[in-house]
Amino acid sequence: MPKVLVVGAGGREHAIVRALLRTSAERPEVHVAPGNPGIARDAETHAVPVEDVAALVGLAQELAVDLVVVGPEVPLVAGLVDALQEAAIPAFGPTAAAARLEGSKAFAKEVMLAAGVPTAGYETVTTVDAGMAAITGYPVVLKYDGLAAGKGVVIAEDEQTARATLVDMLEEGQFGDAAVVVEEFLRGEEVSLLAVCDGRRAVPLAPAQDYKRIFEGDEGPNTGGMGSYSPVVGVDAERVAAISALVHQPIVDELARRGTPFTGVLYAGLMVDAETGGVQVLEYNTRFGDPETQAVLPRLRSDLLTLMTAAAGGPDAEDGGLPEAPLEWDPRWAVTLVLASRGYPASASKGDVIKGLGGVPSSAEVTHAGTGLDDQGRPITAGGRVLNVTALGESPAAARQAAYAAAQGIGFDGRQLRRDIALRAVERFGG
Repeated sequence: MPKVLVVGAGGREHAIVRALLRTSAERPEVHVAPGNPGIARDAETHAVPVEDVAALVGLAQELAVDLVVVGPEVPLVAGLVDALQEAAIPAFGPTAAAARLEGSKAFAKEVMLAAGVPTAGYETVTTVDAGMAAITGYPVVLKYDGLAAGKGVVIAEDEQTARATLVDMLEEGQFGDAAVVVEEFLRGEEVSLLAVCDGRRAVPLAPAQDYKRIFEGDEGPNTGGMGSYSPVVGVDAERVAAISALVHQPIVDELARRGTPFTGVLYAGLMVDAETGGVQVLEYNTRFGDPETQAVLPRLRSDLLTLMTAAAGGPDAEDGGLPEAPLEWDPRWAVTLVLASRGYPASASKGDVIKGLGGVPSSAEVTHAGTGLDDQGRPITAGGRVLNVTALGESPAAARQAAYAAAQGIGFDGRQLRRDIALRAVERFGG
């Protein structure tokens, strides 16, 4: 029985744990650090923070794990995979050098250009005046160069908003000292496509679509994600392969050429032109997306542990790396809803008692994101995004109806829930 340590504490990690336990023929013993109360019901958790690289390596050694799966971006950028490799512990995730694709928006742009990947025009600036001078029209996209928990992107509709955003990012230290990427605004529809990579090849997963804005109709500020669904109408297996060859494989090839091979998950956030079908990359993440993972992995039928172990072997793997055969998927649709706390994304209400978890039907899957326990052992809110509710259905309408029905029974003070998740899929699919 192989031992696996999953690093992280959110809904993405809970979905990974569930998929490992469900799809693996080897029935792995799964540990999670630090985990959360929901994860603790499926795996053994350990109170080690994701930022403590040395402690995580020590835990992996103590447990004698066969594989470490790194969920969040912070430990990847901090070099956890590098430290694990030095300790001869297989790790699923990129090294710090490769994780710069997510850690630096400017670096990602430079790599895209070198690899010939289509993306929006941009300029990197370090002062407010330079940023304003780089803007040629509105709306314009302003991206903080470093990590910002999915909230470092602002679409400025006018000069006043653009200047205020640049001041926040560059002078008032909203996220820290760094540069800002001033980027051309692209019109179209966003699609997320993730690929598992072994340093040589990129094997795409099923496509998904997520919802970044806090309010219905894509209004309000960006969040880490308020819901998602998979697959995506019009993005079939042939289209997925073509997009991956355009946006994943060139990046894998370019980083290999630079001597920093990419292993793990390469997430491509895409903008698809409604008229031409052309694809441009909005951003890269170097790990599973959240909440896309919660909609994608429940549909996976291939053995996730085998896939991760092959990728972790890297470009010099003796077994030849990732399998050549296509991955197998449940043909049903998956819809994931995010239940967020009061004040999110500007703030997060904590300590509110969560009710109704015991009444969720077995046909729906609830993954915990920002939860804790009070002194009476009751589940409480402990973050901005609190819970994810996922349901499968023969059509997007059926999956959507099941997800909302399950979420309806879960309550806590100040709960936020978008009511239009996957609605466009229903409209396009026809039921």
